[in-house]
Amino acid sequence: MKKKVLFLCTENSARSQMAEGLLRTLYGDRYEVFSAGIEPSAVNPHAIKVMAEIGIDIGNQRSKSIEKFRGMEFDYVITVCDNARESCPFFPGKKLIHISFKDPARIEGDEEEKLRAFREVRDEIRAWIEKYFSNQPV
Repeated sequence: MKKKVLFLCTENSARSQMAEGLLRTLYGDRYEVFSAGIEPSAVNPHAIKVMAEIGIDIGNQRSKSIEKFRGMEFDYVITVCDNARESCPFFPGKKLIHISFKDPARIEGDEEEKLRAFREVRDEIRAWIEKYFSNQPV
């Protein structure tokens, strides 16, 4: 049986969406992956673009409220930003993890500077997921 993982962020628009897509692609045979936000908005087009660059399509993912998952039990609940950690209501999880990635959507600049920021965060999330989840017992 697959273990359930929930990634939480403020808007569920970039970091948690990228994490969801990465974990599902890399270890989807072992994990059922979800993401949600405290104040959900929409999936950021820059996140969709930089994920497509590495062959992962998150264009069909949608921003979801944490309320959608209330009452569900998860093996891992992972907050990927400080605001989600501070604002998140309790979610039952066997393992609660906090790792803060900077918000690439807050970067000012031209299109290339914004994409560079999204790529950097995408790669940081991927490195963390590969390091952490590759060693977890199934």
